[in-house]
Amino acid sequence: MGHNLPEMRGLLIDLDGTLYHGKRRIDGADALLRKLKELNLPYRFVTNNSSATPGDVAERLNRMDIPAEAQDVCTSAQAAAEYVASVKPGASVFVIGEAGLRAAIEGAGLRLTEEQPDFVIQGIDRELSYSRLSLAVRYIHGGAPFILTNPDLLLPSEGGLMPGAGSIGAMLQAAGGKEPIVIGKPSSILMDYSLKQLGLPAADTWVIGDNLATDIAAGRASGCGTLLVLTGLTTEQNYKQYSERAGCEPDKICRNLDELISYITETANS
Repeated sequence: MGHNLPEMRGLLIDLDGTLYHGKRRIDGADALLRKLKELNLPYRFVTNNSSATPGDVAERLNRMDIPAEAQDVCTSAQAAAEYVASVKPGASVFVIGEAGLRAAIEGAGLRLTEEQPDFVIQGIDRELSYSRLSLAVRYIHGGAPFILTNPDLLLPSEGGLMPGAGSIGAMLQAAGGKEPIVIGKPSSILMDYSLKQLGLPAADTWVIGDNLATDIAAGRASGCGTLLVLTGLTTEQNYKQYSERAGCEPDKICRNLDELISYITETANS
């Protein structure tokens, strides 16, 4: 840790576990955003969530007094849509997913279809039916590449853990016989999309998050600096276990957002 660190000229910031837990703002999240604006340090919020539009995400943050605009948000749905559009502009897509994914697909100039598509794109779908899964499997066997917005197996909810997009993807992979192209963290595809929206190269950008296996691994895969905050999934007690499991370590660790603010202020002014 600490060797040949990238410049800190921009930030890619995780959300759940980093700035909030559920509907509760983590202490210091509002102060962090005020400091970034004071320092004129550009940033994007980067989320594996494919169900919400950037506007929905920004609205949720504002309700917690974390200032945000839709243009500040980069989702796995947006990155998935752009990826497919870059491979085949105007492609037809069969979707397993929710409103945020469908909006991103249409916004990228792709066509939603219920017949044999050019691509199958799958995210979280809390209204999923067996018949829709069957269609996706049939289309994957028919030759459609399988795009997975994010590999998260579990999602936290107020009632406890629930299956995530990765759990649905595991079933489609098993039945479809085809490994998906993964877009969200820890894949570099979402990070590269976010860097493009930020307008900075990886060498000038740091990734901030609470999850070694997704946030930190994705930052490392993209060549960014990585900063772990112990505000969510990773704690001082489980750090060794999680770092061994993830196979990576961050460039810097901050115990809380106050420490993060101090580090960013010191680094940006150096």
